[in-house]
Amino acid sequence: MSKILIVEDEMIIRNALRKLLERNKYDVSEAPSVKEATGKFDLNDFDLIISDLRLPGAPGTDLIKLAGNVPVLIMTSYASLRSAVDSMRMGAVDYIAKPFDHEEMVTAVKRVIGKATAAAQRQKAPEPGTENRAVAGMIGNSDIMRELYARIHKVAPTSATVLVHGETGTGKELVAKALHEESPRRKQQMISVNCAAIPETLIESELFGHEKGAFTGANTTRDGLVAAADGSTLFLDEIGELPLEAQARLLRVLQEGEVRPIGSVESHKVDVRLIAATHRDLRKLAKEGKFREDLYFRINVVQMELPPLRDRGRDILTLAEALLERFAKEMNKPGLKLAPEAIQAITTYTWPGNVRELENAIQRAVILCEAGKEISHELLDIDLDLVRMDDEPDTAGSTGGEPLRRQAPPSRQDPNEDLSLEDYFQRFVLEHQDTMSETELARKLGVSRKCLWERRQRLGIPRNKTGSASSAK
Repeated sequence: MSKILIVEDEMIIRNALRKLLERNKYDVSEAPSVKEATGKFDLNDFDLIISDLRLPGAPGTDLIKLAGNVPVLIMTSYASLRSAVDSMRMGAVDYIAKPFDHEEMVTAVKRVIGKATAAAQRQKAPEPGTENRAVAGMIGNSDIMRELYARIHKVAPTSATVLVHGETGTGKELVAKALHEESPRRKQQMISVNCAAIPETLIESELFGHEKGAFTGANTTRDGLVAAADGSTLFLDEIGELPLEAQARLLRVLQEGEVRPIGSVESHKVDVRLIAATHRDLRKLAKEGKFREDLYFRINVVQMELPPLRDRGRDILTLAEALLERFAKEMNKPGLKLAPEAIQAITTYTWPGNVRELENAIQRAVILCEAGKEISHELLDIDLDLVRMDDEPDTAGSTGGEPLRRQAPPSRQDPNEDLSLEDYFQRFVLEHQDTMSETELARKLGVSRKCLWERRQRLGIPRNKTGSASSAK
């Protein structure tokens, strides 16, 4: 059973959170302050610490250093957004806004403890010489990226064929370059080919070369890119787009170590290390007859999976700040920094275009922002419909500078009242629905209108005429 320490000075929140976690089979301890937490408990005995940001005496962020390797989840409100962002920079595993939904909190706890447990297991058996070694040209220190770095370091010195799989914009070519630069072939230039960028009628000629007169327009003999990569590394990006005829020729290169140009009767020996990349499911394509199964098994000697940006945690902010520094320097715009709302948008957006999309967003914002100013989330110009609200879509809308995560309500309950968070929600709605529209209620509670409607149904709180009329205005 995982052990959790709650550090929260408000008794109503502390009690409700303890009951919630105990119902979900966690062993829970609690303290009202950092001083009492450290005096009463050994922080290393816990699997997770959940702490309010603002506490009497020392702030909750002090627990980040005191807890060592134990993850700390910070609870905060929109009013403390800048401090919450700072706590992430200081090493907090995540932050969650109050008042939080029960499912939201349980999901966050499971996620954090799951990642911490997996990381601890990996640390018990680290690969010799690979821990803490980053890869040149790649930014990120998350567990999933450390695993990738370790595999790159281990595979790079060999001649093994590598298949790099990942969504568009995740940095597959950077992995290929890292594998090449750490290999014995690094003195030779790596040859990179985007199979999707070359017309199907020309791809075989580009890759394997041709003899003079082999086809209309072949006025001279030409060596292909495979021959150019002799003694080096050949990187085939989007290999899933390679026509079947070209796949057959590539298979011969891998099996026999030789290439035969189009129109030639002679083959030439080549020593090429192949790194292939794709965003497609090659196994599925092979079953459908759209990709040669024998070639798939030939190139899938070592597979490396690149995580999408949305799964890389604090790496997103690290990447954003590194890109901001780079573009600000290139454009001679000193003093630029990200506004808290921009940081929140960056860290909660799903980034379907991954690192490439992030790079474009930061570059655009730097171009439009004045030197020495804060970059707002409006300048990032990202689709707010794709901002993650703890896996719940925001149907209330987040425009006009509204915060992208959940806000705290303006008032606090009497800490002596033993209210659950459900009771808190119900009381707030009943007290304010006569003076607020549904949109305003949702914003103050920090939930979407859809979530507000669903909770009304579940708790039996009907919308009154005043609230309905206000909402329609």
